[in-house]
Amino acid sequence: MIATSYRYIVHRAGVRSGRPIVEGTRIGVHDVVAMTRTGASVDEVVASFPRLTRAQVYECLAYYEDHQAEMEPLIAGQTAHLDE
Repeated sequence: MIATSYRYIVHRAGVRSGRPIVEGTRIGVHDVVAMTRTGASVDEVVASFPRLTRAQVYECLAYYEDHQAEMEPLIAGQTAHLDE
């Protein structure tokens, strides 16, 4: 794992099973990345999650890039229904 700090990404015990979320929300990093994987633009993600800023969305994408092995199973779970 890359030792990097993130301004907006936190892990909270008891919130989303301790998975990475955007601070002050229950929005998971994997939720944001899954949306972009299915074709949503950053602006569309912000429109879907009005509590998020563009900077927070970009940081979710950066977190994903740094933690792909951790994030891939979560994203696969989010997008599995699209393969049916």
